[in-house]
Amino acid sequence: MDSTNTQIQQLLESNRVDDLKSFLKRRHCLNVTNVSLMYLFHIVQTAGILTTTLAAGYDLKYVIWIGASLNAIAALIHVFEKTNESLIKQYGKDIQMIKDNTYIDETPVDVEADETNQPKN
Repeated sequence: MDSTNTQIQQLLESNRVDDLKSFLKRRHCLNVTNVSLMYLFHIVQTAGILTTTLAAGYDLKYVIWIGASLNAIAALIHVFEKTNESLIKQYGKDIQMIKDNTYIDETPVDVEADETNQPKN
């Protein structure tokens, strides 16, 4: 019985170390990605607004669709950014659980249930 408990403990310890390395790597990657997404969002959104404004001013109806499309792409980029933030927060909680020695296994991420992703009225 002692051998089984020892093997289980070693397996859990190995899992925690591997998961910690994985979480740290993922958080770093998501943080770097989010910085890029923030800049890209503002560039695409500004380009969409300028394109739409100029197209409306010169009555270029087909160009208005380009501006509207750029704004839609900017909105999608913003959704990706917020989803990444949810993942970063969850990985942070898992890292804290490892630090507090209460970690068993990776917590499933439910992005839809995260209140921060919901639009504010």
